[in-house]
This record gives sequence, C-alpha cells and structure tokens, in this order.
Amino acid sequence: MKLLITGGAGFLGVRLARTLLAKGTLAGQTLTQVVLADQFPAPADLAADPRVQVLTGPLLDQCTGFVQAKFDGVFHLASAVSGECEADFDLGMRSNLDSTRALLDALRAAGNKPRVLFSSSVAVYGPDPAHPLPDVVTDDTFTTPQTSYGSQKLMCEYMVADYSRKGYIDGRSARLMTVSVRAGRPNGAASGFLSGMVREPLAGLKAACPVPADTLIALSSPARTVEGIIRAAEVTSEAWGPLKAVNLPALCTSVGEMAAALERVAGKAATDLIDWTPDPAILKLVETWPGVVSSSRANKLGLQADTDYEKIIRDYIRENPEAIKLKITA
Repeated sequence: MKLLITGGAGFLGVRLARTLLAKGTLAGQTLTQVVLADQFPAPADLAADPRVQVLTGPLLDQCTGFVQAKFDGVFHLASAVSGECEADFDLGMRSNLDSTRALLDALRAAGNKPRVLFSSSVAVYGPDPAHPLPDVVTDDTFTTPQTSYGSQKLMCEYMVADYSRKGYIDGRSARLMTVSVRAGRPNGAASGFLSGMVREPLAGLKAACPVPADTLIALSSPARTVEGIIRAAEVTSEAWGPLKAVNLPALCTSVGEMAAALERVAGKAATDLIDWTPDPAILKLVETWPGVVSSSRANKLGLQADTDYEKIIRDYIRENPEAIKLKITA
C-alpha cells in the first residue's frame, strides 16, 4: 500500500507517520511506501526509514507529480492555521483551498480512486446571527464558520464530498478538535495558547492565556486525534455513511479546569507562570468556536473522547521528558 501524508513533517503528520510505520499496515494492507510532503524537512528517524520518501516544498508545486504516483491512500493534513489565515487572506486561500483543489485534481487524473482523509476542523461551526450555535454542537449542526480558516475548511469538505460523489476519490472529512498538548515550538494558530499554557510552564517558561478561565474548549489529545484520523481512513464507505464529514470525539472542558489540572501535576510553580492578560483579537476568534461538541457518528465507529485532561498532561510529560524543567507530582 502506497500512502501520501501532506503536512507530513508537521506535528500531527509526524505522529501519524510514526504510528502507521510502527503498525506496518492500514486497513489490513501492508505499507510499502509512505510519502511525506511538507514545506519543511521530515525528522531524521522518518527520513531514514526505507519505506519513507520525503518531498520538500510547497504543496501546490508538488501536486503534478502525484498523478503518476497513484497513491492508494492520502492523509491531507497540510494547512495554514487559523491565526495565519485571519491575518493573511491570500495565504489561507492559497495554502488551504488552492492546494486542496490541486491535490484532488491530481488524484482524479491518476484515475485509481484512492481513499482520501481530509483533516477538517470544528472551526466550520460558528455563531451566525441567523443560526446561533446550540448548547451542544453535533454532526448535523448547521455550519456557519466565522473565520477565514473555518470557511476554507468547509469549502474543502464540499470539494472532497463532490469529488467522491463523482467517483474520483473515496473521500471523507474528519473535523478535528483543538489538539492539546502539542509538543515543540508555538505555531500561528489562534488555539496555540491551549498547548502553550501547559507546555511552557512545564519548561519553566512564562505563557499567555489570553481568554477568561471560564472559556469552554473542545479538545483532544494528540494520541486520540491520530487514533481518530486512522480510524476514519480505515472504515469502509458503507460504515462511514453518506455524510462525508464527522466530528471526532472531544473532551469538553474549560481553560480554568486545564490550569487546575496543570497545578495538580506540577504545583503552583507552574500556574504562577501563566499570564492571564486578555487579548481581544484572540478572544474574538475563540468566542466563535463551539465549546461543547458531540460525536455520535464517531462513537459508532468505535472512537471515544479523552476523559481526563490531567492524564493528557502526564502523557505529554512521559513522551517529552527532555522538555520538562519543573518538579512533577506523583
């Protein structure tokens, strides 16, 4: 089986690639090649795997080469993030919408109808005045995105659905929650503080939390997110159903509860490093996100949400011991 992972050198792309290569199969088929396409180089361990091919450069420039590749499966994770898209409209349209269409056109031209998993976002929902968000957002909630990022993700969902309807691909879209805790350096996502408020204090550094403590957040650990992406790619079209987009499971919590979990793990020395100064620009974006999300369709596929943010923090510590500078409680 030959796979393509766009955004393959990014945080989720790397974790997905490592998980799949360790497993060695997808949907029962042996992996023979995994192509990682990204603007940045892949980590050395992935580049050294004989099953891995690394492509470095803008996705738009790479798509013409995908016609002859004839991939069996594609994980389309590459994306400009929310804050970037809001600050630079042209960047978002080029990186998200234009690149996705170029990719889908290349897969169509290849002619072998590959399985395509598009990583969408809960940002496709929003509080439009004509359609206020319900208390609980479901798979069937009307989509009225209030950011450029959310609008681009929704447009890509429609393209994936239509290319599937035409028989060019076997596509499906998984709506990801905010992923926390992300390892590594901060990115340009408006949601970045939801990892930074944990990651930086654990490293002994100050961190910003620009929204009130009672702000509700729907999130998922890196492990659960990758588990959901893989499961969404493995299920049959019959099991997936006619609706092409599904909410992945979410742990629904508040920013204050996240900080409390951090204090239970690393003490007041950690939470004293959080700066709660409001940032109106970030808050304006966050207020458009649903805080409570259900995922009944994903649950029927065997997926479950994280249940404990403290466990998510401890998993991050276990996986990234070199990044931890504070004393951790038992």
